[in-house]
Amino acid sequence: MGAAAGALLIKMVIAAFSGMGAATVCHPLDVIRVQMQTEGSTYNGLSDAATGIYKKDGLKEGLYAGVSAAYLRQWLYGSCRIGIYAYLLEDAQNVNVAAGLDKNAISLPSKMLMGLTSGGIGSFIGTPSELALVRMGNDKKLPVEQRRNYKGVGDAISTIAKDEGYPALFTGAPATVLRACLLSACAMGITSEIKMRLSGSGFFGEDGKMFGGLPLLFVATLVSSFAANTVANPFDVVKSRMQSTGEGATQYNSMLDCFLQIIGKEGVFKLWSGFLPAFLKLAPYTVISLTLTDKITKIVTGKEAL
Repeated sequence: MGAAAGALLIKMVIAAFSGMGAATVCHPLDVIRVQMQTEGSTYNGLSDAATGIYKKDGLKEGLYAGVSAAYLRQWLYGSCRIGIYAYLLEDAQNVNVAAGLDKNAISLPSKMLMGLTSGGIGSFIGTPSELALVRMGNDKKLPVEQRRNYKGVGDAISTIAKDEGYPALFTGAPATVLRACLLSACAMGITSEIKMRLSGSGFFGEDGKMFGGLPLLFVATLVSSFAANTVANPFDVVKSRMQSTGEGATQYNSMLDCFLQIIGKEGVFKLWSGFLPAFLKLAPYTVISLTLTDKITKIVTGKEAL
């Protein structure tokens, strides 16, 4: 039991540091996504939003607003999403080996269920940091008199708890968890499946080891990112809308109410608003975080994580 807990902890720590590296590179796209998805957005597209945010608030206070929340999110959400998945996958592989089967004889639905489980656990634990990330990323878009001017992620979380109550820290939790379940099921499960299938194709060298396996991981994570973003984007829009509302706001009574209001007032395609920045953020984030996780795990434990 102790050995299993230690193995899980190692995987979660590796996943957290890998996620922080990815977040450092990709955070500006998250800020752009949030500001495009929330109400009152007048941006015409990705470049318009990026230029507008940078001109208005600069790099640190604009495109990197809320980066401290993004780092906390990696320790609460990313560590679980990737770490627990890697643990469950290795455990299933060990069961297969013990039964005399090919260790990779794990179906895609099983892998997606592992991803769904790890994503659901991590997203619920990480909802307060997700809320802080949205609030901090959207704060500069508000009129000056409505801005909260958070000093950091700790200030954001404590201010929300003080002004709106501790339950408010889990605002949008159903949408957050559902989004994470779908996203993680696709991102983790499909990455492992594609990596396994293409490693024996010969296109990426013997057992997919060409250039240290980086091209194989890049293709696998890129495809899985597109699938994950397509499925999860509507929940991402709803999550951003529900979490961006401030104290006393009662515009949306529930996740379903938010869905219906968006579709009724703005059309069904509004649920895929911010798709491009979300994909451009998710793709490199997934590529970087999963590649770092896989390679660091190989160095530390001698085994691949995915």
